[in-house]
Amino acid sequence: MAGDTQKQPGGGVPAAAAPIAGIGLIVLACLSFSVLDATAKYLSASLPTLQIVWIRFVSHVFLSLVLFQVWKKPSLLTTKRPVLQIVRACCLLGTTICNFMAVRYLQLAETMAIMFAGPFVITALAGPLLGEWAGMRRWAAIIVGFIGVLVVTQPGIGGMHWAAIYSVAAMTFYALYALLTRMLTATDSSAGLLIISGIVAAVAMAPAGLTVWQTPPDAWTWMLLLSTGVFGAGGHFLFIMAHRIAPAPVLAPFIYIQIVWMIALGYLIFADVPTLTTVLGAAIVVASGLYILYRERVKGI
Repeated sequence: MAGDTQKQPGGGVPAAAAPIAGIGLIVLACLSFSVLDATAKYLSASLPTLQIVWIRFVSHVFLSLVLFQVWKKPSLLTTKRPVLQIVRACCLLGTTICNFMAVRYLQLAETMAIMFAGPFVITALAGPLLGEWAGMRRWAAIIVGFIGVLVVTQPGIGGMHWAAIYSVAAMTFYALYALLTRMLTATDSSAGLLIISGIVAAVAMAPAGLTVWQTPPDAWTWMLLLSTGVFGAGGHFLFIMAHRIAPAPVLAPFIYIQIVWMIALGYLIFADVPTLTTVLGAAIVVASGLYILYRERVKGI
């Protein structure tokens, strides 16, 4: 059919394939974010959280500048919507600070339980803000995915740590960041979105990062600290590209895949053995994501 080969405006991805490509990119982005969170949790045992956040953005900026050779393309640092760019960067900084503070005190799965309320906020606001209204099937898949997360984390059993408030704030900042990313991809380049957000956050965090600075004790800690920028910048570039080619409500449920990465990393790094409920909940999460993928391939939602 002719419609199957229609191109996305401003890109080379066929319109029919764009949601599928976007889903693939968001899944990889979630893997990068999971590694970032696990690394931050590991580092927080020996370094101040604000220092980790600052170096995460400093290395993010350095990597982005080198990767995109900004000295040859200074136009990448220009934007048609500077206020939205700054607000978006502040949301990214907010979600990073709050999430790193949360993983310092909570298990990775506990932070994810709250962060995964984000798709409800994104899906609810994408309609009035972006004109991207979710259908009943997509809402159902989001709800099923969230149930899977609750099965994994079983919140409320034994009470929740006070630091959960950090995850609530991180989730709110994340939802706003996702919606602003979708809005800005219509006017600004992906490279510009990545670089500008990193510069704003790095500059804003410099006073706090320098104040609490503790020199990493060895080369391994230095490497992990610098790698936070690689995983952060890489994940957000994939995130930006995904929102450039696919609607926010299509992508929102797929952040649930992050619980699968968290289970694997928790086992490999922190020796957290998944329980039967963890495996069951993860299966529900994956099934909800695969259902949306199937609907997108067949006829959309």
